[in-house]
Amino acid sequence: MTYCCGVLVRDGLVLIADTRTNAGLDNISTFRKLHIFEEPGHHVLGLATAGNLSVSQSVVSLLREGVEDHEAGERHQLRDCRTMFQAAQLVGTAIRQVHKVNGELMEQSGISFEVSFLLGGQILGDCLRLYMVYSAGNFIECTPDTPFLQIGEHKYGKPVLDRAVTYEMEISDALKSSLISMDSTMRSNLGVGLPIDVMVVSPDTLRSELLYRVEPGEPYFHDLRERWSAALRSAHASIPRPPYLKDVRTRRLTEV
Repeated sequence: MTYCCGVLVRDGLVLIADTRTNAGLDNISTFRKLHIFEEPGHHVLGLATAGNLSVSQSVVSLLREGVEDHEAGERHQLRDCRTMFQAAQLVGTAIRQVHKVNGELMEQSGISFEVSFLLGGQILGDCLRLYMVYSAGNFIECTPDTPFLQIGEHKYGKPVLDRAVTYEMEISDALKSSLISMDSTMRSNLGVGLPIDVMVVSPDTLRSELLYRVEPGEPYFHDLRERWSAALRSAHASIPRPPYLKDVRTRRLTEV
């Protein structure tokens, strides 16, 4: 399993992805799931992947080598797209082409063609945007009303983002919330784990502001995990007891 998260706020974009891939309890590997397509001054794109590893790697390879346009007799790459919408369409086309070649054989072998992507970034002349692309090649766009998207094992990290993330927050807080969301997921699902790849993009810079890998034992992430756990315990302790608990205890003593 995997977990990837994208947060789009006024100050910029954060994309994070874990690297753990497992095909059983005794077959755990590390694979990069956050792929960067960047030409400073023209475009900066991050593509996070979840689902079947062979499918996602095939899609990424197609996007790097060029997606075949049989009618025009051309190959199209992400660098050729003039808008982020066109880039999301191209990712969808690549997924459908991989499905056309491998989908039926995979299903006959009992292998699910399950894959999803987060595509975020900016192309010269367009805005900073974030999309989630599904297995069928269709997609949705992130909006200020809900300024984050998730793929993979998302349920454990979603409550953190629901409570903390707003479109107006600073990019540093968006990154911090994303890392806490990743930590919450890792604590509840062994299929998600370090290292974590991080990408940060600021509006109109057309380059990556930060490309970073959080390795096991990295001091800041370790400190963040400890501080978040301590903050939760402190918040729990500061909340008054339920007022009806005393009645329940009294009734039990009376019954005895």
